[in-house]
Amino acid sequence: MDFDLWTEKYRPPTLKEIVGQEHVIESLMRFVHSQNVPHCLFAGPPGTSKTTAAIAMARDLFGNTFDRNFMELNASDERGIDVVRNQIKNFARTMPAGDLPFKILVLDEADHLTTDAQHALRRTMESYSVSCRMILICNYSSRIIPPIQSRCAIFRFARLEDNAITERLDHIAKQEKVTLLKSGRDAILYLSEGDMRAAINLLQAASSTGEKISNRIVFSISGHADPSTVRKVLDKVTSGNFDDALELLKSLLYEQGISPLDLIRQIHREILRLEISQERRMTLLEKSAETEFRIAEGASGEVQLAALLAYVGLE
Repeated sequence: MDFDLWTEKYRPPTLKEIVGQEHVIESLMRFVHSQNVPHCLFAGPPGTSKTTAAIAMARDLFGNTFDRNFMELNASDERGIDVVRNQIKNFARTMPAGDLPFKILVLDEADHLTTDAQHALRRTMESYSVSCRMILICNYSSRIIPPIQSRCAIFRFARLEDNAITERLDHIAKQEKVTLLKSGRDAILYLSEGDMRAAINLLQAASSTGEKISNRIVFSISGHADPSTVRKVLDKVTSGNFDDALELLKSLLYEQGISPLDLIRQIHREILRLEISQERRMTLLEKSAETEFRIAEGASGEVQLAALLAYVGLE
């Protein structure tokens, strides 16, 4: 492939190309325009462009000096105080290259840092704020100590809308010459729950079968049950066919190999869609939460799920 065509096809994204986070991107673009960036905290669910936004902003800021002025660390790999005392401090204390007076350090999954490491990081942020701006990325901002939160501009990333994910899936399918059926797209949207990264991974895994991507293909490669089957289990037990519901449950667990934890979470989602009274829905949701806790603690998945179905049928 011609090098110019390769670089055009695989060039890094810019801030303007990030979708679904317009309220955040507008602020980041103002930082680029003013060439002044504070310490930032990006918080939100996985697969919502947090890391991409940080890298894109740094590329827009630094241009040709990006490689010398940017560093990314993953705190889930190095969680102790040593990473702050060594790698982060060594990068922060050196002067930046180019016209801008600061460098940018991205600390991904910062909520995995130990409390001691976070306190050391707080001091480093103070001492080297002139030469280095830090962008902390996490799923749960509540796990970041308050002294760090108070030093950062906090940006919250929301789950992506279905239309944004659909547009990207259709684009990828067209570029890769993959046939993505509507049922397959809907299945990917159901499973990804606003996570663009998960949606793309599901599309790639489903395309490896060499078949047209339908809901059957997507659910089979993902290890999740078809929601219509889960709904059928609930319908059977509410109509008094407990034995049939139990056989269908065993089929999902042992023939299709669905994880009991994944299955209880799908049951939880289907309970929200049942046409029942609000009081009964609240009772069933409470019972499903208790079932999930017991399975997570090591109880038998089949026993706990069967008990939940019995409870649904007795209500």
